[in-house]
Amino acid sequence: MTTQNIYLDGVGLIGPGLTGWAQACEVLAGRQTYVAAHTAPPAVEKLPPAERRRVGAPVKLSMAIGLEAARHAGADLASLATVFSSTEADCDNCHAILEALASSDRALSPTRFHNSVHNAPSGYWGIATGSMAPSTSLSAYDATFAAGLLEATTQARSNGKPCMLLAYDTTYPEPLQHLRSIPDAMGVALVLNPHQTSAARALLKLTLRDTPATRMPQDDLEHLRQSIPVARSLPLLALLAQGRSGSVVVEYLDSLQLDIEVCSVT
Repeated sequence: MTTQNIYLDGVGLIGPGLTGWAQACEVLAGRQTYVAAHTAPPAVEKLPPAERRRVGAPVKLSMAIGLEAARHAGADLASLATVFSSTEADCDNCHAILEALASSDRALSPTRFHNSVHNAPSGYWGIATGSMAPSTSLSAYDATFAAGLLEATTQARSNGKPCMLLAYDTTYPEPLQHLRSIPDAMGVALVLNPHQTSAARALLKLTLRDTPATRMPQDDLEHLRQSIPVARSLPLLALLAQGRSGSVVVEYLDSLQLDIEVCSVT
């Protein structure tokens, strides 16, 4: 893979002890002590009341991080292409469907069925924003953040227009939680632009390498990085929060990782 350059215009972030990009910057820059806390379900913006009542954690989470990143970037929601990237999608809904299928009454709620598809958050995003722009939904297990970043970057560069990555994970109830242990919900959104504008916060240079992944220097943040797939993004987010140039490596394939060089823009 040759190096792919992409500008970063906006960031959205919600996770355990991280209540938005502004507060997360204080933590990741070392100006505020990290205090682990359960991720609170964010309020749902923009959706009509009927849809708002039907949505689960993935839609609430992706909507919140996406709107935060778009606001920071000053992006036009109606024309912004998106890549939704989630390791497990709607874990609560999956549990409820399997529970119903294992019962004597196998009737499924139409809402459960409707929300069972992997691209349901993308559909609700379109309803909320009125967007008719292209949208892709993908999953790549623990490499979901890196795969999503590569996909969104490739789309932005190919189309010559901004594209937003919305990467998020939620947690299963038991007994699936025992098999796929993700302790809490977390989401990261990045607005990526092939062109430098006044909104550009950094230039990212993406290259595939066979070097080890970057670890967080703080034990509690390193535990978070390892325990939630989308938290593999933390070393990148820390560089951005600190306003520093440098390189980090994020897990991708078994023998090939994603090197991200962060460069300042003038």
